[in-house]
Amino acid sequence: MNLKLEKPIAFFDLETTGVQVATDRIVEISILKVFPNGNKESKTWLVNPTIPIPAEITAIHGISDEKVANEPTFDQLAPEIAELLHNCDLGGFNSNRFDIPLLAEEFLRVEIDFDMENRKAIDIQNIFHKLEQRTLVAAYSFYCDKDLTNAHSAEADTLATYEVLLAQIEKYDELENNMDFLAEFSQRGGKFVDMAGFIRYNEEGKEVLSFGKYRDVTLEQIWKDNPGYFSWINQADFPLYTKNVMRNFAAKMKLQNKFNS
Repeated sequence: MNLKLEKPIAFFDLETTGVQVATDRIVEISILKVFPNGNKESKTWLVNPTIPIPAEITAIHGISDEKVANEPTFDQLAPEIAELLHNCDLGGFNSNRFDIPLLAEEFLRVEIDFDMENRKAIDIQNIFHKLEQRTLVAAYSFYCDKDLTNAHSAEADTLATYEVLLAQIEKYDELENNMDFLAEFSQRGGKFVDMAGFIRYNEEGKEVLSFGKYRDVTLEQIWKDNPGYFSWINQADFPLYTKNVMRNFAAKMKLQNKFNS
């Protein structure tokens, strides 16, 4: 079967130096771009993260400091990766909470804008967890009747993720083969404004924080009560994308105040 696409979708997987979105870096990225006509294009890069790879992380994905010492940095690869992802929806396994936010951090770190405004995000893990409660290795075995023998290789994980989604659509009648439905179905815990889940939309469609003392309070109310909180977030160890959302909201409120004064 083929996915019903209105524009290309890029399935991708990252291997990284760790699991902290704001501070860890990519050491391998694999992208499988699927076009509406069914054609596919794939590319995999090893990446020099410019920071040490902990030994316990190397033990998982097999990528060491020595292996990437002479590879290009993300700064060098970013234009090519951005071009491959241009005008694409995104798909991955646990991608909404990890791969997409971390990739966005890498782009923003080298001053390339990465906006999800006109993209749909299909998280195959969330579909899987809602329907079967498994890991990618088990999902691949369950849906595709295959063994994922090279797990934690970005290229193998990317291809397996794409195949699992096709199998999920065929297996479950309640899954529709269109990106609008799949993006909505694969969301967990509501729709987030940023990519790391610190800011989300409430039932009225207003931006609220999802953590801390202002949990569930709208950004507009926080701005009225304590505008310094915006500065604190921008100075603290939050992802760059989250900081951008807060800065843009603050700029909007300042502009409104100027016109209303």
